[in-house]
Amino acid sequence: MGNMQQHPQKPNGNGAVEQYDAIVIGAGVSGLYQLYKLREMGLSVRVFEDAGGVGGTWYWNRYPGCRFDSESETYGYSWSEELLQEWDWKEHFSGQPENERYLNFVADKFDLRKDIQLNSRVSSAVYDEDAHCWEVQIEGGQRARAQFLIGAVGVLSAKYMPPFEGIDSFKGLSFHTSNWPKEKVDFSGKRVGCIGTGATAVQLIPHVAEEAGHLTVFQRTPNYCAPCRNSEVSPETQAAWKARYAEIHKRCRETSVGFEHEFDPRSALEVSEEERLALYEKLWIQPGFTKWLGNFYDIMTNRAANETFSEFVRNKIRERVHDPEVVEMLVPKDHPFGAKRIPLETHYYEAYNRDNVKLVDVRKAPIERITPKGVKTQDAEYELDAIIYATGFDVVTGPLTQIEIRGEGGQRFKDKWAGGPRTHLGIQTAGFPNFFIAASTAFCNYTVCAEMIVEWIADCIGYLREKKLSSIAPTQQAEDAWVEHSNELASYTLLTDTDSWFMGANIPGKARALLLYANTVPEYRKECQEAAANGYQDFVLQ
Repeated sequence: MGNMQQHPQKPNGNGAVEQYDAIVIGAGVSGLYQLYKLREMGLSVRVFEDAGGVGGTWYWNRYPGCRFDSESETYGYSWSEELLQEWDWKEHFSGQPENERYLNFVADKFDLRKDIQLNSRVSSAVYDEDAHCWEVQIEGGQRARAQFLIGAVGVLSAKYMPPFEGIDSFKGLSFHTSNWPKEKVDFSGKRVGCIGTGATAVQLIPHVAEEAGHLTVFQRTPNYCAPCRNSEVSPETQAAWKARYAEIHKRCRETSVGFEHEFDPRSALEVSEEERLALYEKLWIQPGFTKWLGNFYDIMTNRAANETFSEFVRNKIRERVHDPEVVEMLVPKDHPFGAKRIPLETHYYEAYNRDNVKLVDVRKAPIERITPKGVKTQDAEYELDAIIYATGFDVVTGPLTQIEIRGEGGQRFKDKWAGGPRTHLGIQTAGFPNFFIAASTAFCNYTVCAEMIVEWIADCIGYLREKKLSSIAPTQQAEDAWVEHSNELASYTLLTDTDSWFMGANIPGKARALLLYANTVPEYRKECQEAAANGYQDFVLQ
């Protein structure tokens, strides 16, 4: 089995194919823990990471204002008591620089770097049916083989750039928020355009508005944004977390979506209006996703119940923006609250009260092209010195389908997933043996679910090795049943009748399918545990 120790930064240039027990693609939250778990089992592992450092999302997304919208004490890893006691979170909703520092701290503490090769983008992965192993090719020609391949590529890592004509003709500075420069970008005195008003833009816009000479925001769809209410962590709070981490993480494992919040078991429609508004006001002043995940249980399943809260949020937006014309552009009217991702904001709406900020509705006057001078809509040309593309991601499917992955019989993963994700348990796809997807697609606090999935994969690999089996993949029937089950769960929610990235609707031509799994965290964990407990009977074992 021999643990191969090679210099992580020096690809093998002599054409030899390196051999490992497992290859992990990605050194973000899932990839780092997957490496730790597999190495703990005595496997030789190599992680290939596209970036110049570890951290995944928290390496790439360096735009001003980028931070957790999960509470820091619930987002950090729960698997090492020592780590929990050694690390101090500075803010309740931690910012990108600290998140990147944290994941580097983890990599150093557990000596993970020696098995991570940076600046190494995986271009293809092909399954060898005779040898029951995967051959991976890195851009630049390096090749490596392993029995097990784990895609820890995250769900928000394939950036989406709209195909605007003339993008390359623009003479000023251009940035996509997911590939932000490491060095500070100085917008002072500049005319800046921001295309998009999703969760990223909502964090970014207040910072750019303060600094830029003028900011033009190009909005297609307004979002329901909820106040983050971030603050620094006091020494007393830090000590309290450290004393009760076991309790915090137990709670996160038991709630519907992996946070400490839990839905109110009452219907929004069964209480009086007075009682309903009292709860809404109480939730509104609390930090984080409480407004969404601590609300009446049926705001995500019943249109009439949802509308009571949607209108409450619209009125909260109206209270904060001075210009009546601008405020009506910012108030969502075409979808229910929570049917799209809820951005958490700090001073976002106040940015539109500034004299140097202009909001442009590109639904009324679409962007026709990018010109050498700026952005040309149907109505006007906006001259700019810098353009920020806050245009989001090809979520869930994109990070995997952009790699040339070929399974049994040479079938392409991209073709298999053309109509939406096709998996069993969200973890494996029929016809792609020994390929595991270590990315949480449940509606939940990412790390809570990611840890569970990484542990399931490690246990599964342990089972195969113990039984001296060479491969595992779900049966086609199990996959079909899972897709049907996932679609049925989705149909009970308000998510499926809204155009959002949850449904793949942000990418032109992408098949319409719910990309996330609409079950509770405890139910999902139970399904995964049962699959293992019954000897993987829904899988083909060889």
